[in-house]
Amino acid sequence: MHLRNLIFARSLIFGMLAAGLLSAQTPKPAPNTLTVIDDLVTANHILAHEDVLDGYGHVSVRSPTNPNHYYLARAGAPGLVTTADIVEYDLDSNPVSNPGAKGYTERFIHGEIYKARPDIMAVVHCHCSEVIPFANSGIPLQPMHHMGFFIGQGVPVFEIRKAGGETNMLIGTPSLGKAVADALGGKSAVLMRGHGAAIAATSLHLVVGMSYYLNLNARLQYQAMQMGGNKISYLDAEESKRAAQDYERSWDYWKYKLGR
Repeated sequence: MHLRNLIFARSLIFGMLAAGLLSAQTPKPAPNTLTVIDDLVTANHILAHEDVLDGYGHVSVRSPTNPNHYYLARAGAPGLVTTADIVEYDLDSNPVSNPGAKGYTERFIHGEIYKARPDIMAVVHCHCSEVIPFANSGIPLQPMHHMGFFIGQGVPVFEIRKAGGETNMLIGTPSLGKAVADALGGKSAVLMRGHGAAIAATSLHLVVGMSYYLNLNARLQYQAMQMGGNKISYLDAEESKRAAQDYERSWDYWKYKLGR
């Protein structure tokens, strides 16, 4: 009798799945604020540990409960960020929590990208040395390998002199932040002459991966150019599109390395 009941129950479940009354996969719960902030602290540590950020640069994430707010650490070295350092900002980059905390001068990069791109959930600003030659030389960054798939969209270059004349190279005003967001457009990354890059993505894990592989791709392209070959074979547009991924395995490994 017990076996017959079990078989009936299984048949009922499969029938409901086929009819669409049950989902074959349990939906992931929506991220809560505490989880997002914990992940943001981890993202800071990963990017510092993997030499994407050093004492400078920053990573932010849009609020999961208010799309008009985002979270970013107070000014300081990313590798030392703690939960207590996280500040909530509005999209004009004014603090709405921890008002006494000194903010990053260049927080306007984040606020203006979020303002211009509702699809974007996380932003990184880095000073990766490998991208600077491409930002300064006019040689376009090209996708060298499948892990740099997003580079196949094209990586524009932001020229601060066109937006603000002679400056200290920092994005210290909303108007300069808007100019960076305009240069980024619908792409995933923009290089900044004499400065670094800004990377934007639809998740925090994705933007961490893109930041790492942007830097690696630049290094690989420079190495190929040094070899002096007549032709470097880059990924074409279709290959780049087909190679898209979420970098979750990379995130898990980088997080594991932090704990060793």
